Amino acid sequence: MLLPQFNPFSLEGKNIIVTGASSGIGRQCAIDCSRMGARVAIIGRNKQRLDATLAEMHGDKHLSICADLTKFDELPDMVAHISDSLGKLDGVVNCAGISATLPLKLMPSAKLDEFFRTNVYSALELTREACKVKHFNSGGSVVFISSVMGLVGESGKSLYSMTKGALISATRALACEFAKRQLRFNCVSPGAILTPINENLPHMADPERRKLLEDKHLLGLGRVEDISSACIYLLSDAARWVTGQNLIVDGGYTAR
Repeated sequence: MLLPQFNPFSLEGKNIIVTGASSGIGRQCAIDCSRMGARVAIIGRNKQRLDATLAEMHGDKHLSICADLTKFDELPDMVAHISDSLGKLDGVVNCAGISATLPLKLMPSAKLDEFFRTNVYSALELTREACKVKHFNSGGSVVFISSVMGLVGESGKSLYSMTKGALISATRALACEFAKRQLRFNCVSPGAILTPINENLPHMADPERRKLLEDKHLLGLGRVEDISSACIYLLSDAARWVTGQNLIVDGGYTAR
């Protein structure tokens, strides 16, 4: 007699939002969540790239939304549309974000506002709306994509690091705030990941600089699948007792 297949990492029947789904980590999270059985609402600013993500996803009940998440007044209607279309939510993966290497002396105040609005405020505003009782199922999971730069220092990364460190701190407080509703909040902090955008940046495009970066990671540079797998774990019932944590997925970068 065959026993029913046991897979605690399955996302079958779950409804999940993935932001930043037009490229990189967000795109892979959307694709892999669909492979694990979830219905996914993908959000990004580039419709053509969102369509490319949608074309790689499994199943046909997903939702694609082209939107700028920094337009906070549009988020209530957008989340309501997602909830009406897919059903009540079980998870959110906040992947949308921007990065830069910029010394403090060259950092205008406008950059501070831009980075915090994009990397922090938009994630929190979307999460605030999504986690309303009318939209979110008990036992759901919220994941923020932070970075090892939120934990360690590197020259020129103060602006980016501040925003990523804020997400780690917010995760712990939100885990406490929403525990009574059995909603879980966790972070994933990647090391250097090979994405189409990153591969063209100076620190990866230049062979010598790329080798230096690789050597900082005990297992070499990461792939987007390494991060999407961590997100799937945190979204799944396998992580039902995990909240307020920062899961570092960095190939050993912070082990030294």
